[in-house]
Amino acid sequence: MITLRNLTLRRGTKVVLQDASVVMNPGEKVGLVGRNGAGKSSLFALLAGRLHADAGDAEIPPTWRIGEVAQHMPETTDAATDFVLQGDQPLVAAQEALAAAEAADDGEAIAHAHMVLEEAGAFDARARAQALLLGLGFRPAQLDAPVNSFSGGWRMRLQLARALMNPSDLLLLDEPTNHLDLDALVWLEAWLQRYAGTMVVISHDREFLDAITRVTLHLDNATLTRYGGNYSNFEEMRAERLSQAAQAFAKQQERIAHLQRFIDRFKAKATKAKQAQSRVKALARMEKLAPVLTESEFDFEFREPANLPNPMLSLQDVRCGYGEKVIVRDVERTVLAGQRIGILGANGQGKSTLVKTIAHMLPPLGGQIVEGKGLAIGYFAQQEMDLLSADDTPLQRMVRLARDVSPNAREQELRNFLGQFRFEGEMVHQRVGTLSGGERARLVLATIVWQRPNLLLLDEPTNHLDLATREALSIALNEFDGTVMLVSHDRALLREVCDEFWLVTAGGVLPFDGDLDDYQRWLLDVSRAIARGAEPPPPPRPTLASEEAALPAPAAAPAPMAAPKDDPRKSAGKAGREARAALQAQTRPLRTELQQIDTRLEKLAAEKAEVEAALAAPGTSDFAELGRRLAHVGAEVAMLEERWLELQTQLESMTS
Repeated sequence: MITLRNLTLRRGTKVVLQDASVVMNPGEKVGLVGRNGAGKSSLFALLAGRLHADAGDAEIPPTWRIGEVAQHMPETTDAATDFVLQGDQPLVAAQEALAAAEAADDGEAIAHAHMVLEEAGAFDARARAQALLLGLGFRPAQLDAPVNSFSGGWRMRLQLARALMNPSDLLLLDEPTNHLDLDALVWLEAWLQRYAGTMVVISHDREFLDAITRVTLHLDNATLTRYGGNYSNFEEMRAERLSQAAQAFAKQQERIAHLQRFIDRFKAKATKAKQAQSRVKALARMEKLAPVLTESEFDFEFREPANLPNPMLSLQDVRCGYGEKVIVRDVERTVLAGQRIGILGANGQGKSTLVKTIAHMLPPLGGQIVEGKGLAIGYFAQQEMDLLSADDTPLQRMVRLARDVSPNAREQELRNFLGQFRFEGEMVHQRVGTLSGGERARLVLATIVWQRPNLLLLDEPTNHLDLATREALSIALNEFDGTVMLVSHDRALLREVCDEFWLVTAGGVLPFDGDLDDYQRWLLDVSRAIARGAEPPPPPRPTLASEEAALPAPAAAPAPMAAPKDDPRKSAGKAGREARAALQAQTRPLRTELQQIDTRLEKLAAEKAEVEAALAAPGTSDFAELGRRLAHVGAEVAMLEERWLELQTQLESMTS
């Protein structure tokens, strides 16, 4: 087991841990959580033996093999599979021993080396290495590609595969999901759930932690606290603990105030002097509880868009790619005001390419993108530095942006605005190139908020955000009045924000009929089909409402003869549940469109009231423009009401 006893750890003048004591048992899967900068990576370095405690003891079994992901980017021409194989240290040692024995022509040593090779799994090692690579999203054609032909994110996947390849008793994983898409993330979860050793993982992905950890260590204010359970259990238990501590502190403060009032009132009275003195002693003996202090919450909100064109944009036979290479073709989709679209698909299928094309970062290679009048796009790139300059400071970036968006903004206003995103004091003059990933991400969010977009294109916005900032982003997106298109491997964010999904696959963009659980089940079905050598199943797609209405009712299948002990009420209940589920699936597209129309009609009603109030206001002169707005609103309301009536009629016909 791992035992930390009264351990103190410093980095420079900063105390990372103070008198920490905790035990991690063999085989436990532990999530290490805490705000950015709390010292989680320093604790990892201590467990890995790169740092030593300033006081106290850190006991790790000396025979334990430690596996972790190397953070440096490898520069080598070795093939990807060979690079991963080199991570298996027992196998490499056995191969070196065999080479030495053969060079010495020592028959006994050669025989022993072959036995060690067999124990190290040499005969299926290459297959195991390639299984790791395929699971992490590499294509078969990439298995023998040189390492230096891959981009930085793919090289980090190679480092992760190399760490998983090495047999270990203690596995240390620091943000292993940062460069993974959903497909690879689901595979990694399954692999780690089967891992037999002790594991400590740092992650800001709530669902990932919930899936693989059963113990949570919380590092806060140099204190390490152990909680039994995954991250969701930890949140509940910590909230309860903080609540109890706050109640105990409040109760003690009341007790102290009561004693002090008695002392102040009666200390000068001879008849009560003894009682007053005894209360003074009780007050001195009382162990004072500290007030409950929690880290300040981070929150922000997107400004209300200046207008909401509907539709936002229309993609007509659009082809996306780089240069002459087409990655996504024949895209026929319309984006409406208020939609919340999650974009799914494996890495390399073209999700980022599609988003970059819509964001004007790449020109379309064919087709047409028709934008609504007044469309304002806020774009968050997967690599934040694509939108920032390393030599800029946050204040310089905002001053330059304000010149284009709001030239009358004063410097103090920009400083105050940056303060909302935790850029305070001298931080506004710090070079962007020296900021952490989380700080750069917050700066990009600040620039987007300032521009008041009505369409948000977010490509992996949570890669460097801690859990508190992710929660703030989720709340802000749910309160945003405009349209959101989101690419993310953070399933919690996708679940909380998106109500429909597009799937980018096989060079096209399809609507995905289902939620994230359906998507994960479909991925599992695809992987099983590939393993069997069968044709992968197509993704579930919604049926058009008109087609659904025209579908004949399914013929009733003859009911099988029930066994004598069967309860007919159970059979009827099951049949009813199945029928309701089928009807729910059939009517889902209609109900979704009805909900979108209702939302839009509410906004149009508010806009109409605003225009009418402006027309009635004394001193109004722009009657022509207000009249045009009122006419546009009336025309759109009439069109939407007609469509609503048509959909409602179809829905009633199907449900009857």
